[in-house]
Amino acid sequence: MFNLPRLYISCLSILFSTLIFTACSSKEGEKSTEAKKAKQEIVTASLSDPKTFNLIMSNETSSTAVLNYLFEGLIRLNPKTLEHEPMLAKSWEVSDDGKEWTFHLREGVRWSDGKKFSSADVLFTFKAIYDPKVPNSLKDIVSIDGKPFKLEKLDDLTVKFILPKPFAPFLSVIGVAIIPEHALGKALEDGKFADSWGIDTAPKEIVGTGPFIMTKYVPAQYVKYMRNPFYWMKDDAGKRLPYLEERTILIVPDQNTMYIKFTAGQTDIHSPRPEEVETLKNDSKKLDINVKRVGLSTGSSFVTFNRNPKYFIKDEITDPKLKWFTDKFFLQAIAHAIDKESIISNTMFGLGKPAVAEISEENKTFHNPNLTDYAYDLKKAEALLKEGGYKKDRDDVLRDGEGNKIEFDLNTNAGNRLREQICSVLKEDWEKLGMKVNYRPLEFNSLVEKLMSNFQWDAIMIALTGGHEPHNGANVHRSSGNLHFWNPRQEKPATEWEAKLDRLVEEGASEMNLEKRIKIYHRIQEIYHEELPMILTARQDDYVAYKNRIENYEPHVFGLFRPEMIKIKE
Repeated sequence: MFNLPRLYISCLSILFSTLIFTACSSKEGEKSTEAKKAKQEIVTASLSDPKTFNLIMSNETSSTAVLNYLFEGLIRLNPKTLEHEPMLAKSWEVSDDGKEWTFHLREGVRWSDGKKFSSADVLFTFKAIYDPKVPNSLKDIVSIDGKPFKLEKLDDLTVKFILPKPFAPFLSVIGVAIIPEHALGKALEDGKFADSWGIDTAPKEIVGTGPFIMTKYVPAQYVKYMRNPFYWMKDDAGKRLPYLEERTILIVPDQNTMYIKFTAGQTDIHSPRPEEVETLKNDSKKLDINVKRVGLSTGSSFVTFNRNPKYFIKDEITDPKLKWFTDKFFLQAIAHAIDKESIISNTMFGLGKPAVAEISEENKTFHNPNLTDYAYDLKKAEALLKEGGYKKDRDDVLRDGEGNKIEFDLNTNAGNRLREQICSVLKEDWEKLGMKVNYRPLEFNSLVEKLMSNFQWDAIMIALTGGHEPHNGANVHRSSGNLHFWNPRQEKPATEWEAKLDRLVEEGASEMNLEKRIKIYHRIQEIYHEELPMILTARQDDYVAYKNRIENYEPHVFGLFRPEMIKIKE
């Protein structure tokens, strides 16, 4: 669903995985007259405008992708080794009881406006995350049993985290992007943090420690960046990074436009849709590109049905949809009416696998391989509906036990052709059962608004990006979670199975024995499989196509390896 950025704990997140990285226009023949050097410039593309420039407040990739270049965390995950490596923190140590973590920050790091970075900024970042007036998806991840971490400033370059008990995923979740106290402190103090750094903010006011600074944003057109002159990282030869001098994110209307720009030579990196892979391979010599399979997607497109009483109960009258969307007979019938093999062959061109477990097979540690899929079987689906009291009338219209016509809206994000195609397959099969499905694709940010804010929706197809650490999905699993899409921010669990999920999330985070942790997350996947809050479809094979003039570009399943090293061949 959402893909919170890898920098941002990589959850989900939320993220919705609609951003596709495309890149680099070095303008054919444009070289410096003196050194004949290629212009060090990369262009990327997004299907939607950002909703905010405030990384703490962002929930979707249209925002986080724009901000990833500007900020960093204390540490990050190396996608090749799956080990954590230093970033703003140069080193750290943990106490024998596992409850105190001390981080030593790098000397000489400056914010992009030249101000010094210090431990005060780390404390401020977590103060903002934990503030009750700041609704955000990180709060669920960086807490234990609902309790925040305690932070102490030992000196300007030393921070101690004190935990109420040992916390297995600590290093995986502590890599949140650090934000500047000097730029945002007053907004938090005045209770205006949630509204600060909106998209109308002048780019020069967005201050970070990352490799780039934002220079210009034109809605529906582009976001431009230049190298951060204060960036701290250097290569082995002592040269200041990044190698790239400029970046641009193009905002395009659809994936077809992304493909056209790439094949026209206007961009250098493209995440191809399944139907594009073979053509790009065949044209690789002509286009001077490399086409590489990265791996099976760590995320999956899925359908979720709204179970939020705020939407369905008004003036003490309950919409019958709430009963359908919480009914196991209905949900299992829906699951048995998803032709995953057809989706893979017809929309993914054979480049995918049925999604059975909530955690992808690419996460070899935590994926549960023991679940049996809901086989495509319309007769089984019809039998389940009949058992649940649903039946067709003389016009073959499916009705519930009270005679209500089974009709609902299905939304996904317009411009994502793969999801649009999958929704067409779903609509066709579900209507064979007598249901009326109103398929209505929406502009991405409008979809997010429905899902996250006003809750005015019936069924949505979206995706989570997944990641290596399963606790990064805590804000989805928890009944109180901001990303518990089907019924978010519950004051207490609405069902016993959601209460059980809440308990398992805490057990999985506090269990330090890996084998026991694996069993806990296997059980979480079993509950998702049984209760169907997210009805999975298929996972596609992820490919990337990139121009041969790009050096040091190393995509992996769990992210890019050392993106600050990317450059254009000279």
